[in-house]
Amino acid sequence: MSTNSKASNYFFVSLVSGGCAGTATDLTFFPIDTLKTRLQASGGFFNNGGFRGLYKGLGSALVGSAPSASLFFITYDTMKRYLYRVLPSHFSKESTALTVAHMISSSMGEIAACTVRVPVEVIKQRTQSMQFKTSWESFKFIAGNKSGEGILKGLYRGYGTTIMREIPFTTIEFPLYEALKAEWAEKTNVKHLSPGKDAVCGSIAGGIAAAITTPLDVLKTRLMLEKQRVPIFKMISRMVQNEGYSIFLSGIVPRTMWISAGGAVFLGAYETVSASLRTLYELD
Repeated sequence: MSTNSKASNYFFVSLVSGGCAGTATDLTFFPIDTLKTRLQASGGFFNNGGFRGLYKGLGSALVGSAPSASLFFITYDTMKRYLYRVLPSHFSKESTALTVAHMISSSMGEIAACTVRVPVEVIKQRTQSMQFKTSWESFKFIAGNKSGEGILKGLYRGYGTTIMREIPFTTIEFPLYEALKAEWAEKTNVKHLSPGKDAVCGSIAGGIAAAITTPLDVLKTRLMLEKQRVPIFKMISRMVQNEGYSIFLSGIVPRTMWISAGGAVFLGAYETVSASLRTLYELD
């Protein structure tokens, strides 16, 4: 197999596997995400919809699920293969080099994915919190520049905060995920774990990362739900003054449950599809 052909096959595997993983996760866990958003929204859970319409905003989420997850894994897998080759010579321990490779690769993957994820999140969360009846209404509000901040700024509101949340999250989740997989594979003397075991590792890693980064998620949610742009530090000050520091742990239980279970589905689905395609294309 030529180098170009092999690279194209790796690209296709990441593209399809990532798209399947993102779609499967959003379809399965969207109601929990809605509950988490309403718990974090200003005004309280019941004022933002309570248990009504738990699938509101699903349309916008599905539009963004496949491309954002595909972008993540295309970037992550490509960077990981490259860094596996170049980093070991710069570190005395191979385990350190691998951890750094996973941290860099996952961070780059999140930056790429957020170009799609953030606009989708803005539209989705405004629909989930009952500000708009449908995702289309939410999009038209932003596209019509009714907030006075411009379409791009409106769609990418909270981008910086999302990156601030996602990079710490992913630099915890993916090195831990890869380490758990490697440890389990070594102890069971296999080269690759089964997708089910990959899913267990993904669940543990995702849950730990979710709990630690909940305060950043709360801040991101509040910034996205504001109808007018608010500076980050002004928002933090206002939240502490009006609601106390405990507000930053709002939704920690559903978020941790959702991402822990979601990590199992997301990474389990990815590894299942990826393993099948790697076998088909005879890739390592």
